Amino acid sequence: MTYATIDPSNEQLLKEFPEHTDDQLEEFVARSDEVYRTDWRLRPLAERCAVVAKAASILRDRREYFARLVTLEMGKLLREARDEVDLSADILDYYASHAERFLAPKSLEVKDGEAWIESTPVGVLFCIEPWNFPYYQLARIAGPNLALGNTLIVKHAPSVPQCALAFEQLLLDAGAPAGAYTNVFVSNDQAANIIADPRIRGVALTGSERAGAAVAAEAGRAIKKSTMELGGSDAFIVLDDADMDVAIEWGMWGKLNNTGECCIAAKRFILDEKIADTFVNRFKRKMEEIVPGDPMDEATTLGPLCTEKALFNVLDQIDTATSNGASVLLGGRRINRPGYYLQATILADIDMGNPAYYQEFFAPVALIFRVKNEQEAIRLANDSPFGLGGSVITKDIERGKRVARQIEAGMVFVNKATWTAPELPFGGVKNSGYGRELSELGIGEFVNKKLIRVAPEKK
Repeated sequence: MTYATIDPSNEQLLKEFPEHTDDQLEEFVARSDEVYRTDWRLRPLAERCAVVAKAASILRDRREYFARLVTLEMGKLLREARDEVDLSADILDYYASHAERFLAPKSLEVKDGEAWIESTPVGVLFCIEPWNFPYYQLARIAGPNLALGNTLIVKHAPSVPQCALAFEQLLLDAGAPAGAYTNVFVSNDQAANIIADPRIRGVALTGSERAGAAVAAEAGRAIKKSTMELGGSDAFIVLDDADMDVAIEWGMWGKLNNTGECCIAAKRFILDEKIADTFVNRFKRKMEEIVPGDPMDEATTLGPLCTEKALFNVLDQIDTATSNGASVLLGGRRINRPGYYLQATILADIDMGNPAYYQEFFAPVALIFRVKNEQEAIRLANDSPFGLGGSVITKDIERGKRVARQIEAGMVFVNKATWTAPELPFGGVKNSGYGRELSELGIGEFVNKKLIRVAPEKK
């Protein structure tokens, strides 16, 4: 597996990193286990939280440095990269501030004596994380688990090695001992060996269905708790009473944030037929205004896709969709310039026999569907192998709540594109995976909820 920085805006190879050897991995796992058992879990909670808070402070102080690495390695617009650094710092601060309350012992009512639940760490976790939000994905797993007392070994995506190393150094600079958080450059076979290692006590993955199926199977064979945050094909439902300005604003943001390379991007636009023409016409005009260019340039509004493979994959999806009857309302082609750029694209006339009907498009590609009424919108939204997020746009808030309750997803937003915040649980159902990150739920995934029972004193 090649770990390398390739600037997706110009296709230039900038730096390569060798995989770690098996001997190095043994050293890393042994160190992480030793640090867990003899140091990190034994430190006072306040001391662990102080390290997490310090990491948040360093992120903010060095915001531009961290942001530019993201843009360099995966092509995120620089202003969005800065936002990601801010969000990552917020997540770390959130757990530094709230861990004590989240982990406080909970008394149980018993007939006699005492009983309570204590939240304690479980050990070394192995985490496999993706390229599309290089720091945010790490903060989601590192913030709660370092505060809790677990230690982490992390395999980041091969296309963002400098971001991976920067985050590891961030925690060292914040005062974490070597071994509390360890970045590794490993092959898939080495990753499987790490999962099977008895010193690893939990596995977390954010990635594709294919990767999730493989890693979950490996974790299951090794009897390891796992969490899986996988793909999504989120429905963006616009009902017949929607405020069209709201629908267009959030539809554009939900589709083009992170160049559409986002698991909770608005992907399937499900439009009531009474307002469909109005929405499509306005949405298309706004998409036509998008300015592709250097993601470091503040004037750019469409960056490149992350890798050549990602670009070719979505071009193949578009070709397959159109050969099966889909119409291209806008775009659909590679932009004629250096870099992995795709035109902002709108596809329509996608029926159930078209492979695109059930696929996730991880790119600035919007799929348009027309429905007759609210119930048909709900049925279509749920007719998906995925169940991550979704949005409902309507002027009637109670109606929006009613529709949201019927959507089979882990997260549904009313009058807003699906997004994330430290205090909001993140995760899905169906092929979008299982488990939750962020909020109080996020710190409760890799924790031993230990019962302590004290018998009454004899009189």
